[in-house]
Amino acid sequence: MTEPLITARGLSLVAGRLTILNDISLAIHRGEIVTVIGPNGSGKTTLLKALLGLIRIKGEIVRRPGLRIGYVPQQYAPDPSLPMTVHRFLDLFAGHAAGCAALERVGIADAHDRQLATLSGGELARVLLARAIAAKPDLLVLDEPLSGVDISGEAALYHLIADLRDELSCGILLVSHDLHVVMGKTDRVVCLNHHICCQGAPHAVAQDPAFLELFGDRSDLKLYPHHHDHAHSPSGAAIHDH
Repeated sequence: MTEPLITARGLSLVAGRLTILNDISLAIHRGEIVTVIGPNGSGKTTLLKALLGLIRIKGEIVRRPGLRIGYVPQQYAPDPSLPMTVHRFLDLFAGHAAGCAALERVGIADAHDRQLATLSGGELARVLLARAIAAKPDLLVLDEPLSGVDISGEAALYHLIADLRDELSCGILLVSHDLHVVMGKTDRVVCLNHHICCQGAPHAVAQDPAFLELFGDRSDLKLYPHHHDHAHSPSGAAIHDH
């Protein structure tokens, strides 16, 4: 199995009397999509911020040397009083050519000269994704990437994310509430409620008592098969042949 892109061991965070995260351990490898699910307030965004080094936390986080990370935050609201075009926004994070190529890849090259504040929710989500992939990251971290996206655009955006995993040969860690699409596209599901309740391949997690306790019987979930260049261990982790 390849060296993990990022490994967390025993992550814990307590604020006053509130336990936000308790003894979280996980690893993310190149080529796999790992999705964190859980109820509101379960610590999902806090976990992502800890892995990104944005907050201090008890425990150990090991990142592969030279690891490049692309990040799409849960919320980004452009200030309409601060004019900024899409291309100027991307130029803040990547070279002009890389930004243009990323915009074209996510399907909104024609938004190049538009004001950020005028974009629809789906368009803004794609601009943020373009920013995240412009530097060709090893790990793409997405916190509720469909926030503000209408239903018709959700499946298309998840298809795009899965395609980017293959094209960039990167690992993807995402948080999502959209169980239908997540269960169809992810390799490994981590069910979080301040601690890891269960994790593994989607079909296994959907039948786990801890999952059922949080989400109820979700026999309606469509677990579409996915095809790529690795197998899975019983826990759902990707197993590569190199």
